[in-house]
Amino acid sequence: MSQLSRLISILTLLRSKRLLTASELAKKFDVSMRTIYRDIRKLEAAGIPVETIEGRGYSLMEGYTIAPVQFTEKEANALITAQHLINQTNDLSFASDFKKAMTKITSVFRTSIQEKSELLSSKIFVFDSNYENITSNALSEIQMAITNFNFIDIHYRKADDPNITFRKIEPYAFYATQNKWILIAWCHLRNDYRAFRIDRVQNFKILSDTFEDRKFNLQTYFQYCPFDN
Repeated sequence: MSQLSRLISILTLLRSKRLLTASELAKKFDVSMRTIYRDIRKLEAAGIPVETIEGRGYSLMEGYTIAPVQFTEKEANALITAQHLINQTNDLSFASDFKKAMTKITSVFRTSIQEKSELLSSKIFVFDSNYENITSNALSEIQMAITNFNFIDIHYRKADDPNITFRKIEPYAFYATQNKWILIAWCHLRNDYRAFRIDRVQNFKILSDTFEDRKFNLQTYFQYCPFDN
């Protein structure tokens, strides 16, 4: 990779991630950390407001923007295909937010790529092999609660149980399986981690109160994986 290509790639990474370390960049581009230091100085010399946070890494100054990136035809095709797959997630809020994001993304496509992506979109169909009537409208709000550490009050119904229980939870992670979204949270009723199918949440409220991060690790959880359905 040429130095110019590497500089552009570093800038793109800085725009997409809050904080990057020199060692991360050196490993990604298979160069020495000294080379990364030189690259950062070149970006700074070119007027790019790279902030060095002592002992932590690099980030771009808040509010800095540059001209939108250009997508290749393959990258555009991947996004168009992803949109069709996401439409099968059965969560209305998530599908709606992704559609809005795609509208913004496709607005920067070159005309030729935009025409081809529209053609490709008309030639993709994803069959829904799930025969259960599964739908939810909460995923986008829950994602916000996860990243902002907000408590959630939920009314939850287990499988084959007409009773609805009230739970106060700390949301930590989620995963998808068989067209179902599963939320992993600390349940104050059970005083332990529990997994909740989002489509079985009857109603919910994101609270303004925040909780202390319990340092939940998804990979460790999957070694035990209790499933509260």
